[in-house]
Amino acid sequence: MKILNKNHRKKMTKTNVKFISEDKSEFMNELKIKVKNYFETNKITKYGNKNLVVKAIFMVSLYILPYLLMLTGIITSGLGFFLAWIIMGIGMAGVGMGLMHDANHRTFSKNPKVNNFLGKSLYFLGGFPPNWKFQHNNMHHGNTNIEGHDDDITSLKILRFSPHQTYRKIHKFQHFYAWIFYGLMTISWSTSKDFKQLKKYKNSEGYFRKNRKFSKYLLDLIFAKTIYYIVFLIIPLIFFPISWYWTILFYLAMHFVAGSILGIVFQTAHIMPSSEFPLPDENGNIQNDWAIHQLSTTSDYSPENRFFSWLIGGLNFQIEHHLFPNISHVHYRKLSPIVKNTALKYNLPYNIQANFISALANHTKMLKILGEK
Repeated sequence: MKILNKNHRKKMTKTNVKFISEDKSEFMNELKIKVKNYFETNKITKYGNKNLVVKAIFMVSLYILPYLLMLTGIITSGLGFFLAWIIMGIGMAGVGMGLMHDANHRTFSKNPKVNNFLGKSLYFLGGFPPNWKFQHNNMHHGNTNIEGHDDDITSLKILRFSPHQTYRKIHKFQHFYAWIFYGLMTISWSTSKDFKQLKKYKNSEGYFRKNRKFSKYLLDLIFAKTIYYIVFLIIPLIFFPISWYWTILFYLAMHFVAGSILGIVFQTAHIMPSSEFPLPDENGNIQNDWAIHQLSTTSDYSPENRFFSWLIGGLNFQIEHHLFPNISHVHYRKLSPIVKNTALKYNLPYNIQANFISALANHTKMLKILGEK
């Protein structure tokens, strides 16, 4: 297995990946026709529907209502404050998965202005939309599981998410301690990660919009973080009728809950024993069709659990999402049999776990495999 050194990784990061297949698969062409027919036959659009609006209102309420109840003094007990912050953590993850994610993929609404407005909800989760859109939409979706190009598998050195990453002795235990670092994910977002990413993406093609300079992005980022901390930490420290140290502890608990949910949901889709981790050649070429690459690097789980799917924004249907990121997640459950049957017709992989528990077990197994030298 090829392990990339620091210089090689930097060189690869600067090289755009291209998918080249001598035998161009007809899989995606046929699948697109079937999916198009599905929407036309059912006379529905590929965008979100009333159910998505209801979910968005519910998740925003989970996030904001406990905050208002604490701020207005309706909640007074220590236990009440703790539960309120935990509910906020669940709501925070829910807003990210069920509202922000669709909006920043421009699928929440047919109206671009609505998507743009709702995509900015990431500011109130402690994130920075320009960074997220570039990392997720460009780097992750375009280069899934490709070392040096997919930032979702580029984590702290204490975690090893690819067989091409440097092995360290501590990785032997990562299947035990990885869950703690998942919980720190949104704390990292809200503190240092966005600043590091903005610096990293400074010279990346496709990041900066026309007539918008790095300094403007940096000022926006500083302003956004300042407002976020004023609203969700400074105001609670001053006005919540509880000791300052409990406020800080509960604030961190909120982030830990949100980070754990988001980390586990996303990692169980790509860091699995069935996942492939291909490397491009020296010219940046991957000898595979893009759609087939998505099938080989992505996994679904819990297809029959409708409530669970609703709760996590349809992200248990990651295969469908990666093949059709321009379609709202509310349609993925109905599209999954179409994708599965078409993939099997062409003898292509369609990796799926029966339930979330088996997905967690296999993700743990993969962490253990990657923790071996």
